[in-house]
Amino acid sequence: MSFTTLVDAATLAAHLDDPNWLIVDVRHQLADPAYGERSYAEAHIPGAVFLHCDRDLSGPTTGTNGRHPLPDAEKLARRLGEIGIGAQTQVVVYDDAQGMIAGRLWWLLRWLGHDQVAVLDGGLQAWKAASGALTPVVLPTRPANFVARICDRCVDTNYVQAFLTTSRMHLVDARSPDRYRGENETLDPVGGHIPGAVNRFFQQNLQADGRFKPAAELRAEWLAVLAGALPEQVVHQCGSGISACHNLLAMEIASLPGSRLYGGSWSEWCANSERPVA
Repeated sequence: MSFTTLVDAATLAAHLDDPNWLIVDVRHQLADPAYGERSYAEAHIPGAVFLHCDRDLSGPTTGTNGRHPLPDAEKLARRLGEIGIGAQTQVVVYDDAQGMIAGRLWWLLRWLGHDQVAVLDGGLQAWKAASGALTPVVLPTRPANFVARICDRCVDTNYVQAFLTTSRMHLVDARSPDRYRGENETLDPVGGHIPGAVNRFFQQNLQADGRFKPAAELRAEWLAVLAGALPEQVVHQCGSGISACHNLLAMEIASLPGSRLYGGSWSEWCANSERPVA
């Protein structure tokens, strides 16, 4: 059985010694880019390997392509192979940020054609609550052959501009309501949102304990967000293409597949003063 959305702590614990499973730690803090590596070195789920949000899950920034542009597909594929992800590998990814960073790797793997990837539901907090083991020991990796098969899961700025005022695109902004309104903007130089975008804060996908809401509940909520739009018309964005992946995951859990990511998101959009802002 393969897992393509979520895995709970008990299921992961039962597969810690499974050679076909690989755990990836992607802990990260925007204000402290060294946090993840430091935390991983102190303690992590046994057997986990570490990938960095800036170096591995993002490409180089130019000042106009957003804060976390998509990485080069072939470069990412090589990196995934280096850490041991092959065609048959069940990947489980976790963070301690409510799945915000984990969702990015979940989406990236699917973008490259690898669907056997799941987010640890509730993250490291759920693992600890279940008395899961932690260790500072870093095991050697077993390289594998990862072959990228790019899937149509993202759009660019030209696409967003082309369909901005049409019914062919339903744009969903995953940022907090205040940032969506243009208030308390501390990460990007311009406050506001892309005209026509509706707001669905990614944390609304979660229960109070940090785990995802049940699929039926998510489906009802997301159908309200879609307001009649088809899933394949939905384009997700956030500040830089990170937390938007959480909304993509939530729609998959809700059996509403087919939506896509605007990777550059608000940080790319607002870098050009000629683009409209709401």
